[in-house]
Amino acid sequence: MASTATTHMVVGSTSRLDSLRTTKFPHNGAVFAQQKQQQKRKRILSLKNICIPPISALPFDLSPPPIDHDLLDTVKSAGAEISEDGIVETFGNDDEALDAIHNGVALSNVLSGLDCGPFTFWEDKSGDDRVQFLHNQTTADFEILREGQGCDTVFVTPTARTIDIAYAWIMKNAIILVVSPRTSGSITEMLNKYIFFSDNVEIQDISKQTCLFTLVGPKSNLVMENLNLGDLVGQAYGTHQHYSVNGMPITVGVGNFISAEGYSLLMSPAVAGSVWETLLSHGAIPMGSNAWEKLRIIQGRPAPGKELTNEFNVLEAGLWNSISLNKGCYKGQETVARLITYDGVKQRLLGIRLSAPAEPGSPIMVEGKKVGKLTSYTPGRNESDHFGLGYIKRQAAVVGGTVTVGDNIIGTVIEVPFLAQQHLLLTSSSS
Repeated sequence: MASTATTHMVVGSTSRLDSLRTTKFPHNGAVFAQQKQQQKRKRILSLKNICIPPISALPFDLSPPPIDHDLLDTVKSAGAEISEDGIVETFGNDDEALDAIHNGVALSNVLSGLDCGPFTFWEDKSGDDRVQFLHNQTTADFEILREGQGCDTVFVTPTARTIDIAYAWIMKNAIILVVSPRTSGSITEMLNKYIFFSDNVEIQDISKQTCLFTLVGPKSNLVMENLNLGDLVGQAYGTHQHYSVNGMPITVGVGNFISAEGYSLLMSPAVAGSVWETLLSHGAIPMGSNAWEKLRIIQGRPAPGKELTNEFNVLEAGLWNSISLNKGCYKGQETVARLITYDGVKQRLLGIRLSAPAEPGSPIMVEGKKVGKLTSYTPGRNESDHFGLGYIKRQAAVVGGTVTVGDNIIGTVIEVPFLAQQHLLLTSSSS
């Protein structure tokens, strides 16, 4: 999941956005200088002590203080190797971080190359333009969601070709979407084309005003309990609540882009350093972009530019959890309905255990005939482990079957966790 920077959008009326830009939190230099000194005097803070009960009426504030280098300095002190683009590629502990995915808890953040970028969509004073807008432009049913809930949804072309998966949070005054920086510009341009004069919808980038952390692994729930955030444990994917850390808003949600077993934390850069250190103090293992990309492929989460391109449609990508089939008209809906009605899905995305390294783009062969294409590759933790993702024609897509990739590389077709958890959603706004 190589990344550059994150991007955010806002949808709403201009008057509403202007009022939100006046933060309710003090932001003069003297106050932040004092906060910075306090944070340095007490490097390890406990969210258990500084979190207050959920504030359901508190929207995510778009006017936190300017980003300083506290978080960057913090991750450097933990051994981070940072690219010229500001991406934390590794902490020198990739194997340990991957082990924590199965036996502990790993911590990743946008600076470490998490391939996503939040967007926010703000409503106007009259109500629900943002909900209807996204309902019509993406594959999920937004009309059945309420404040504090969330979902995955997919941006597609009019012919249902895949662009990106978005992780959405429905807030009191906003919908926040997390997408890839690779697609953020094109998605923004595309959505702006569908905003009509009468729509109270505006898109705004807030990526430089926020930090996004993710927790992955079986001990994520224990971390939540220890931080007095246990109300979220056991809640549905996308469920989120608002808290306050040092007077700054932080939103914590269920899910981490890879699975429902984990959490995402969206916050102001002013508190990111202390929150990062707090999570590490509770046993989280820092994870860089190199390990995250391995995890993405092994788990089977498709990525834009690789599995999500104009070459493949959303049903071939297997993103059933993000698709509502009876919510009514939306972009790509006619193609999706036709593919299902006439059983027109010709290939599917699957995992492949490989005998040797393979180049993405290599053909996948069965008995000398091309049946697909490799889209991603990663080495495993051991020298003998190699994994890939690829699209394979349905008649050849037999789990456990043998394929040849590229120049005589033997592969075994496998199910991968992210795709195995996908199932058809038939709920509608009338349900």
